[in-house]
Amino acid sequence: MAAGPLDMTAPVMLAPMAGITDLPFRSLVARFGAGMVVSEMVASHDMLNARPGSREKAELGLSADGTAVQLAGREAAPMAEAARMVAGQGAQVIDINMGCPAKKVVNGYSGSALMRDPDHALTLIEAVVNAVDIPVTLKTRLGWDDAMMNAPDIAARAEAAGIQQIVIHGRTRCQFYKGQADWAAIRAVVDAIDIPVIANGDIVDSATARKALDQSGAHGVMIGRGAQGKPWLLADVAHALYGTPAPHVPRGDAFAEMVMGHYDHMLRFYGDVLGLRVARKHLGWFMDTAGTPADLRRAVLTAKTPNATMALLLRALCPETGMAAA
Repeated sequence: MAAGPLDMTAPVMLAPMAGITDLPFRSLVARFGAGMVVSEMVASHDMLNARPGSREKAELGLSADGTAVQLAGREAAPMAEAARMVAGQGAQVIDINMGCPAKKVVNGYSGSALMRDPDHALTLIEAVVNAVDIPVTLKTRLGWDDAMMNAPDIAARAEAAGIQQIVIHGRTRCQFYKGQADWAAIRAVVDAIDIPVIANGDIVDSATARKALDQSGAHGVMIGRGAQGKPWLLADVAHALYGTPAPHVPRGDAFAEMVMGHYDHMLRFYGDVLGLRVARKHLGWFMDTAGTPADLRRAVLTAKTPNATMALLLRALCPETGMAAA
């Protein structure tokens, strides 16, 4: 793909997902194998002002290989300062968010709202690129809506400003996550620039990854929701597409051990009180993968303490072993 931190022999990347791709989950995915993992979106103002609740997002695993820090904002100076801050702390890659469709982000003129004002968006891109010596990448969508499909133009201007890689989610902002991602529409961006383009949206296995690459002509793929409950998925797709070693997919006791290890990591990262709540969505996805019965699933997700949750997890994830232990 490129020299330095963007040199991915198997460009299968973990998408940034708010409230999901925290350090414990990124570490788990990276352990199986991934071209790159991207942090949750961090608002530049929040990072600079040390806003309460932003500590977990700011603990970015900066020393880990293959990690990008995603920044969002609407003003050039804070974006540049936040970029200098994370670069000074060891970040290897900075990614600029121009794709988030959430109303609270868009209403703050950040995320995909920037696609409505490419001139202003370029001031942010230039400020970040000029502020740091590490690679800066961009994540965006096809456009604001069907009448404003301006990703190719923005991508060309971003490349000229020094952006080294672009991820395109194959939807407009106004689509949110509805319908099917239009991978073929990403090809217009690929044709407009020389830097690598990564296809994103509705890629959930090796078959959809191949289809996305074929239709878009992109250089790699980014996987988000498909990895929920299946942290080995990126390594599995990389094996199918690029011939990297196949991941050892945990089953039975090994699966339960992996999940309980992840749960323990979340408790240590967030503390017991917050960790108990934050971990529930991950446990739900793991139980979806395990096929946990509804009544046992409900018991796990409503347990009042970490110890009570742990006591139920083995039965929920590996019924035979769990029943024997009980």
